[in-house]
Amino acid sequence: MTNAVLTDMAAYYAQRDNFDEEDVENPDGMDGLDEIMEMLRTQLTGQRVLELACGDGYWTDELAEYADYVLATDINPNLLEMAKTRELPEDVVEFAVADALNPQVEGEFTACFAGFWWSHVKRQDQADVIARLRNIIGKDGLLVLVDNAWIEGETAIARTDAEGNTYQIHSLPNGDRYEIVKNYPADSALRKRMAPLLKELRVHRHSHYWMLTGRLR
Repeated sequence: MTNAVLTDMAAYYAQRDNFDEEDVENPDGMDGLDEIMEMLRTQLTGQRVLELACGDGYWTDELAEYADYVLATDINPNLLEMAKTRELPEDVVEFAVADALNPQVEGEFTACFAGFWWSHVKRQDQADVIARLRNIIGKDGLLVLVDNAWIEGETAIARTDAEGNTYQIHSLPNGDRYEIVKNYPADSALRKRMAPLLKELRVHRHSHYWMLTGRLR
């Protein structure tokens, strides 16, 4: 345990073992999550999907049911090993170590998906990340993002930096404390930032979650 607040987000997630409970399956928002799951199926059925920051494979497990192909990537090899224990169909799902901010991957993809990751991308880096994805997926490729919504009275923010990024403090069982980038964009902010980068842009908002879909310009 250290008294300092750490900032290595990859190191933090490498030591987490409760992704579903803390990040995804909020019991007060399950109706919204179910609706997002159905929309995800509609969007990504038959697609060749590059999944960013797959973690322990929670979303990969879903995508494997209807996508033609999924390359599930994460910067942490140990998380990929956890994802592999789900025993997903090998003819559909492959895994690769890659940094979601600058994925160096090979393959032919028609779509990119990231679940509960976009909120960790700093505002000043977002356009560059989309440009890199366009180089991989190609023009007109489908982008689908799902993430947490701000919940009044529940969401805690530790600080906001000069660029408008917000941060939270998360603790591990061993007592180590990490400062994590966690942005909660409003629909208007998502549209303003993404409209120059995406066409056919749609934002679906629920009480605990939001989903964005669009095609790369």
